[in-house]
Amino acid sequence: MEIESQLGVGTRIRVRLPLTLAILDGMSVAVGDELFIIPLTMVVESLQPAASDLHFVAGRGKLVQVRTEYLPVVALHEVMGGEPRVTDPCAGVLVIVECVGGKVALFVDALVGQHQVVIKSLENNYRKVWGVSGATIMGDGKVALILDIPAIVGPLPEHVAQAA
Repeated sequence: MEIESQLGVGTRIRVRLPLTLAILDGMSVAVGDELFIIPLTMVVESLQPAASDLHFVAGRGKLVQVRTEYLPVVALHEVMGGEPRVTDPCAGVLVIVECVGGKVALFVDALVGQHQVVIKSLENNYRKVWGVSGATIMGDGKVALILDIPAIVGPLPEHVAQAA
């Protein structure tokens, strides 16, 4: 920030932002006490399913019927860790996300809101974390992880699949 002032002429204030500043439109979701950001470009819709929409298929796990499609249900607390407040998908929210790998229904406790967030790289400051493309600091000071939806939609790495 630069401030220039000349008596009798006026004041000029300049704010310079770094070119590496990346802003993302995202949907924030809660799982227990944790907050996650889903890139809005990947969100198709969100819904609260009825029990009749949920099916268990041997070898494929839990599926949800959304109109004419059957989508796999991925419980975010199982792949990202943490203790959920809600364990029944009918009491929580399913966020349908889509990318090149296909569509899945992410099971979360609740939708928090839609935000524009500044992306901070975890890889540059910490290390590469599976399922996370970055982090952001929310308005209240809490850190929220930005989800790497293509990684979550694709096949789970062995160490994550074993933990789930």
